[in-house]
Amino acid sequence: MNGKGSGNPRFWTVVGVCLMLWSLAHPALAQENRGKAQAENGATLQVGDFKLGPDDLLHIAVWKNENLSRDVPVRPDGMISMPLVNDVRAQGLTPMELREVLTRRFSEFIPNPEVSVIVKEIHSPKASVLGEVVHPGRYDIKGRTTVLDALALAGGLTEFASRSRIVVLRDGGTRVTRLRFNYDKALMDGETNFEVRPGDIILVR
Repeated sequence: MNGKGSGNPRFWTVVGVCLMLWSLAHPALAQENRGKAQAENGATLQVGDFKLGPDDLLHIAVWKNENLSRDVPVRPDGMISMPLVNDVRAQGLTPMELREVLTRRFSEFIPNPEVSVIVKEIHSPKASVLGEVVHPGRYDIKGRTTVLDALALAGGLTEFASRSRIVVLRDGGTRVTRLRFNYDKALMDGETNFEVRPGDIILVR
């Protein structure tokens, strides 16, 4: 080796020092770039394009300002409440989009605020299970949830349920799609046991 370029150990030492200095100078940005949030079950979630919604619990951190940093829930009206900026709409935004909004709002009161948004608990994605099930209601959809999973959350079918006439109502924006579901067939082959989406309504007749 000629002592130059990426093959030289000194080169990587210098790169490592530069990265360390950058992270020390921009701790909030370094945290944000990791693009992950801690969920209530201890698992790490990729926030990505996840849209915030009511009942989600967020941790808003403002670097070097503990008085502004706190855990806040997204209210049923889609808003969060923070010092100085009062109510801010969070519903429908990604964590990164909310971070940008809060940074702009806080910049009216403090110079160059470094803000991070961490999703601590996710409760907004829900599906409804109605009709001939033991416990009808709305249930949290966390991770991959199939129709059979959702029916199990509702306590299973009653003795009066028509196992072959279950319908999943799915809002497609301009129209509602009706997806038929056969309970016994899904138990046998597994292939017809499709995934539930947030907002779905599972109707058991």
